[in-house]
Amino acid sequence: MAASPAAWKAELVKEIDGKQKMAQEMVDMIFSFAELGFQEFETSAYLKKILRENGFTIDSSINGIPTAWIAKWGNGKPVIAIGSDIDCIPKASQKPGVAYHDPIIQGAPGHGEGHNSGLPLNILSALALKKIMEREKIPGTLMLWPGVAEEQLGTKAYYIRDGYFKDVNACIFTHVGSNLATGYGDNGYTGLVSVKFTFKGQAAHAAGAPWRGKSALDAVELMNTGWNFHREHMEPTQRSHYVITDGGDQPNVVPSEASVWYFIRERTYPKIMQNFRDCIKIAESSAAMTGTTMTYQVLGSAWPTHFNQPMAEAMYENIKQVGLPVWSREDQTLAVAIQKEVRSGAPTDSFPGLPTQLSPLFLPRDPSFNLMGGSDDIGDISWNIPTVSLYYPSNVPNLPGHHWANAITMATPIAYKGVISGAKAEAMTLLDLFINPVLLDSAKAYFVNVQTKMTKYEPIISEKDKPANGLNRKIMEEYRPEMKKYYYDPSRYKTYMEQLGIKYPTVKPGSDQ
Repeated sequence: MAASPAAWKAELVKEIDGKQKMAQEMVDMIFSFAELGFQEFETSAYLKKILRENGFTIDSSINGIPTAWIAKWGNGKPVIAIGSDIDCIPKASQKPGVAYHDPIIQGAPGHGEGHNSGLPLNILSALALKKIMEREKIPGTLMLWPGVAEEQLGTKAYYIRDGYFKDVNACIFTHVGSNLATGYGDNGYTGLVSVKFTFKGQAAHAAGAPWRGKSALDAVELMNTGWNFHREHMEPTQRSHYVITDGGDQPNVVPSEASVWYFIRERTYPKIMQNFRDCIKIAESSAAMTGTTMTYQVLGSAWPTHFNQPMAEAMYENIKQVGLPVWSREDQTLAVAIQKEVRSGAPTDSFPGLPTQLSPLFLPRDPSFNLMGGSDDIGDISWNIPTVSLYYPSNVPNLPGHHWANAITMATPIAYKGVISGAKAEAMTLLDLFINPVLLDSAKAYFVNVQTKMTKYEPIISEKDKPANGLNRKIMEEYRPEMKKYYYDPSRYKTYMEQLGIKYPTVKPGSDQ
């Protein structure tokens, strides 16, 4: 190892800068697939092909999940896992680079969370580091994996339960954001149980003999009413919400079956489980009141996140070296126009555009407050091995989230630049983990002596629970035939925007800077 770590990091930066075309093609391709959770077949096949071509071995369909896989390269310890999510959002179809609602296909899914960018970032960083590791004979194993069905919190707890991370020394997770950032400790997210309650009753003619029926829909509606009254007596840190997935077939038939799907969120594992037990009691009571029967199925789960301090501090030093991308006038014009379109300035009616200063290192937050609301099943991994998250600037600040507006930048130069900057920071941090055993020892010590000293991981899912592989199947079967017509063809077009005939940026008159 004649060269210094600083020289290797400079080489990583240069190598990743040389792969900007590869970054653009991967980001655009996955954006065009726009696949919902558990249905990411095109996305997974595409990513696995790239990794195989670059010397990785693939373990496919892990946990019995058709779109889940693990890719490995290298030998021995340490084993460093790098992952990111790949699924998209219902009804978020949106033309990239167009700063107002303009779906590619009305009603179709779209990348309104930006999950088309994380695995491309990971692949760029892994390939750049692999080149140095091969040449310098640096020992260790790179392990890449996708977060399948993250929007349903559907898979990472199963990865942990079934032992896929048992020999991993550390994990880096990447997620799209609006700045280049990281942090440690409890970052304010909730954990949750995702659970579907199904009631079964007795059909009857709703006008001719309603007294002979037992309405499963009545049970669903009573359950929802009971839960909404219960909210008054719940701690303000909770978040809970539901959708009725089956309300019966037609009005003149008493519904013999009905279902409601809940997300039950809280800031700590004990509170999550208490609220889950309360929800089951309300469901049981609703069944008793209506003469129906009730069953429930856990569809997903997540622990609140907790990230590793030594790893985050090392990553932040690399972030400072990388810095934010240089945004063009076109980039800022699009960003401001999006903010104006959804009126999402901070403060209200202030439209700052893309950031020009790095975020500070995110510090731990008090679990007695709910600052973020959302959940991510990377929490389950973070409570089993030292883990850190890297947020990279491929989107615009202050957007609604899970929304078509969040898809606008995700196949544009903003996304490409954010992925390149994130890949540099990740690759440099990976290098630190592979060549600096003191960092890994410190990460392990924090995990054992600080993070898990008083709080021990208990799985929310049981040994009997199974991944909800059928979720979103009908939606994708409905839209995929039409969506295939719009898959990106890099052999004919330089970018996906060019294929769609979009001028960058496209804004409403008067929306530019």
